[in-house]
Formats: sequence, structure tokens, C-alpha cells
Amino acid sequence: MIRVVVAEDLHMIRGALVALLELEQDLRVVADVGCDGAMAAALEHHPEVAVIAVGEPRSQGISTAVRLKEELPSCKTLILTNLYHPAVAREALAAQVGGYLLKDAPPVELARAVRRVAAGHRVVDPHLVRVARDRRCPVLTPREIDVLRLAADGAEIAEIAARVHLSVGTIRNYLTSTVTKLNARNRLDAVRIAREAGWLI
Repeated sequence: MIRVVVAEDLHMIRGALVALLELEQDLRVVADVGCDGAMAAALEHHPEVAVIAVGEPRSQGISTAVRLKEELPSCKTLILTNLYHPAVAREALAAQVGGYLLKDAPPVELARAVRRVAAGHRVVDPHLVRVARDRRCPVLTPREIDVLRLAADGAEIAEIAARVHLSVGTIRNYLTSTVTKLNARNRLDAVRIAREAGWLI
């Protein structure tokens, strides 16, 4: 049984995370707290994994992960965030946390990430690695960049939709928005503009 502490400030989201994890027979949430209570809960309950939400750049979630690594090395940390912010991604990667996952990942990914982190593996969402090293595009959203990058690699709309877990219609909307924002003639022209700007690293 993998013992887990969940730290998230928003009660509804925290409840959803706890409910998702408790559906799994091999996972047990031993405490759920706000982010400021993560350290105390981990020291009290000695979980194998602490799932800690990071809501903004320089939030205490990453500093808590660093403290846990020093003071309770048996507890691995999985950071959850809804941000595609380069500063957060770089800070978390530098902190060598056990895992770093986006909150909009499919629910099954959360349990899988907890198990992998508990087993000593490092789990990092590939989107976040890209964000950490990307030069930020001032026009496109990170998701639009991701979709355009997949299109630039030759993926068809249905394949892109499957890979990023969105509908075909949503992918079409992202690509249309990208072409409009870049003042491009079409998708290929948008790819060219983005590549020349260095946004599709």
C-alpha cells in the first residue's frame, strides 16, 4: 500500500484528487491539507509520496518539496500545476522533485505517476520540459504552440487530438486561432513563422 499526502489549497480540487486516488486499491491518502500544511502532514504521517499543488511561480510548493527531500528523504514528491510557466518548470526541474504533472492530464495519469514516483522513478510531463527551455511566444498560448509543434512534425488533426487528449474540433480551433494570431496564410505558413521565430524547439 502506497501512503499519500495530498496538499492543495482549493477544497473542491483537493477533494477530487483524494477521490481519484482512493479509487485505486494500492493507494491510501493518509492526509489531505492546504499547501501550507504539507510539510507538517508529511512529517506526521511519513507517506511514500506527497502530492503538492503549485498554484503560481515561486509558490511554497516547490520549496516544500526541497525541504521534504532534505528532512524526509523517504517521501517522494509529485508536483501538480495548471501553469505552463517557464519559471515554475525550471524551478521544479532544478529541485529534482520526483514528479511534475499538469492538472489537466488524464485522471489515470495521476495514479500512474504516484506509483512511478513511489518506485523511485522520475515522472515529468514532456510539455513542461519544453516550456522550461522554450523561448516564450508572446502571441500563442503554450497549448497552441504544442499543437502547432505536432502539426509541424506531420501529425494529422486526429492524431494530434489523440496525443493531447482533446477533441478533433478543439484541435481545429487551436490551429485556426494560431493561423489568425500569426497573420499566416495557412497552417504551413504558421509553422514557418513559428520555426523562424524559434518557438518550435
